[in-house]
Amino acid sequence: MKAIIMKEYGNPDVLQEQFVSIPKILDHQVLVEMYATSINPVDTNVRGGRAREAFPVHQFPHILGLDVAGVVKAVGAQVTHFKPGDRVFGLGSTGSYAEVVVAEESGLAKLSPDIPFNVAGALPAVALTAWHSLFVNGHLQPGQRCLIHAGAGGVGHVAIQMAKQTGAYVITTASVSNHELVKAFGADEAIDYRTVDFSEVVSEVDLVLDAVIGADQAKNFKVLRKGGRVVSIVTPTISELARAYQAEATFVVVEPTHDQFINIEQWVRDQKLKIHIDRIFPFTETALIEAHQIIETKHAKGKLVVEIREED
Repeated sequence: MKAIIMKEYGNPDVLQEQFVSIPKILDHQVLVEMYATSINPVDTNVRGGRAREAFPVHQFPHILGLDVAGVVKAVGAQVTHFKPGDRVFGLGSTGSYAEVVVAEESGLAKLSPDIPFNVAGALPAVALTAWHSLFVNGHLQPGQRCLIHAGAGGVGHVAIQMAKQTGAYVITTASVSNHELVKAFGADEAIDYRTVDFSEVVSEVDLVLDAVIGADQAKNFKVLRKGGRVVSIVTPTISELARAYQAEATFVVVEPTHDQFINIEQWVRDQKLKIHIDRIFPFTETALIEAHQIIETKHAKGKLVVEIREED
């Protein structure tokens, strides 16, 4: 099968097209013929060697990619939820920059024919991260005030929509050129991070979603109300920092479940959650190098999708 692999850590040009063997499945796994995936910031951090502690590459060549959207080719002996021919989406056990991927049964859900593969391929990692950040770790409740950083980004634009569906008041940071976009997602307030210090204009926040690498965490803790909390998807040491501010903070570790993906898929079908696709790339070495370069500018809006196979 065709895959885009990395032979070593480095810049985007370490990505190379290569033909590799189709992976084998275990009894509890599913083999998926891929139609679409997407590029996530964690992909670029792994590729660049910046995430070695949290996401080490144990062997090169390595296939990057998390998001799975496609059709089941085969199932393991203990798999009960899926059969060959089912449309599915979720997270892969093997890298998703490939024509065929292995996934755990618990990491997939069936995909309605109403949802295109290109949408589903952009959905799993960001939706699950937003879900865990807001509800599993953040315990967000109706009527609470929520500050979501990088609201025009992949996780941010999904988190805004989820928080609003829950009945929260949503404040977000985004460049002024993206204010109309984040308000369309449901944000009640948008702050231009380039010209305004959010910690000077925001207060009494119940939950902060920290999504900006290298952010000044003191500012996030400064805007919390008593009893508020910070959840981070980029700062593994956030709980240690929280002690100095006598606040609660959690680094989000996502553990996918079948039921959570079912709920997310239902939100999309009910049009309570919409994925903003910035651009769709073909499944080529050149295109993925370009997509990684765009992600690293930190100016992509929503998601960058890779179309691996055209939908009929």
